[in-house]
Amino acid sequence: MRSQYEYLAVLGVCLLITMPLEWMGRGVYRRGPELARAVTPVLLVLVVWDVVAILRGHWSFHPEATTGVTIGGVLPIEEVLFFLAIPICALLTYEAVQERSERWLPNG
Repeated sequence: MRSQYEYLAVLGVCLLITMPLEWMGRGVYRRGPELARAVTPVLLVLVVWDVVAILRGHWSFHPEATTGVTIGGVLPIEEVLFFLAIPICALLTYEAVQERSERWLPNG
């Protein structure tokens, strides 16, 4: 039997696992305004896309697999948090790899 908090737990684990990358790279969380500028446009586009798809009946979310907390009565909070957490994890990974590759590879 699945818990309604399972998806949130997975997102939390993703953020927790990638958190050490903050110190391996140039920092993502330390550059809050830049992080917001990078994530916000994607978040907005995907939230609008999701809401339209839900309202048109293209897809839905199983009520037993979500907490029941919704944005605007339509979009599960888990979906919004996914659109935040996964890009942050990707940025942490990118910045850590970028920083390390600059140290390992000669210029050019």
